[in-house]
Order: sequence, then C-alpha cells, then structure tokens
Amino acid sequence: MTTTGDEELDDQQFGQRWQDATPRERLALLRDVRHQPLTPRQARRIRIVVAAFFMAVAAAVLVMRLGDQPSVLVVGVYGAALIVCGVVIELSRKGRTRVAMWLLGAGLIAVALAEQLLRSL
Repeated sequence: MTTTGDEELDDQQFGQRWQDATPRERLALLRDVRHQPLTPRQARRIRIVVAAFFMAVAAAVLVMRLGDQPSVLVVGVYGAALIVCGVVIELSRKGRTRVAMWLLGAGLIAVALAEQLLRSL
C-alpha cells in the first residue's frame, strides 16, 4: 500500500513527537495510535476478505459433503451460501458494509441451521 504525502508528513511528525516526548507522553501517543478507527476503504477491504474466506470455506465444505452424501439439498444449501458471500462482496464494494456484514452473519447462521437439518435427515 502506498502512502500519500499527508501520511508521510504525519509519520514524520509522529517520529519527531516521539523523540521529544517523555515516557508518559509516549504512552499517550501509543494510545492515540491504537485507537484510530478504520478508514472506509480499510473496512470495505476487510469485509471483502472475510466474505471471500467464507466463500472458499463454503466451496470446500460443499465438495466434502458431496463426497459423503450427494444430494440436491446439499448443493442448494451451499450454493445459497456461495451466493450470499458473493452478494456480500458486491455490497462491500459499493460501500454498504454494515448491511453486508449483517447479511453475512444471518446467511452463515442460516447455513449452519440448514446443515444441522440436513445431517438429521
């Protein structure tokens, strides 16, 4: 990831403040750095990576489940999980990250419940 001139200036200013700071001021500087919220771009990227991870997991579990018990229901449940993950990725790309995370959470809970139902059949 490349940095802009402003970020480089902030790093330089931070370095100068760090050198001139007392130990107590250094602790305060560290506290400030740790509590910086994510930028919208970082939040989108994290959610996209999380959804892609769950998409890969759903695909792997689908392949394993088809080896154990080939069924249209298994394909339907895990196909729905793959679709939900794809929709979450698209929503995250468009900036609807909160909606995407709620959908991902609800979708994963639904898949887990459907998996339990399939195992009991």
